[in-house]
Amino acid sequence: MQGPLSAWLVKHGLVHRSLGFDYQGIETLQIKPEDWHSIAVISYIYGYNYLRSQCAYDVAPGGLLASVYHLTRIQYGVDQPEEVCIKVFAPRSNPRIPSVFWIWKSADFQERESYDMLGIYYDNHPRLKRILMPESWIGWPLRKDYIAPNFYEIQDAL
Repeated sequence: MQGPLSAWLVKHGLVHRSLGFDYQGIETLQIKPEDWHSIAVISYIYGYNYLRSQCAYDVAPGGLLASVYHLTRIQYGVDQPEEVCIKVFAPRSNPRIPSVFWIWKSADFQERESYDMLGIYYDNHPRLKRILMPESWIGWPLRKDYIAPNFYEIQDAL
């Protein structure tokens, strides 16, 4: 079953994969990193004028990293705005995704946090630098295969 955005993208020959609907009935799509910038622009033109949130997660140890965007169509006089969730998966070896800062300014700190915690590089982001960890921090703390520097288990201290 396709949602309205997926049907529109199919009608116009744009590559994506429908992941169905979440528990709230929100359409979820998967987009390749190389297609994300053009589909983000198209989504904005289609009416998704509000980036509700952006987050990222580590799919599996040694596996893909995912950047997740929740978009909303804000319109005057509409009680239930249309929403969509877009997931962009990137390989751990070179996690690069186009930044959508130039489309939705609210992506600024959110993409920076995803970079800081998971090491996903957002191409063309104007200030992509650490936001939570010190610049000298080594590694990406929310990756499932991350080992904290100078961390000792309690059994190692005995």
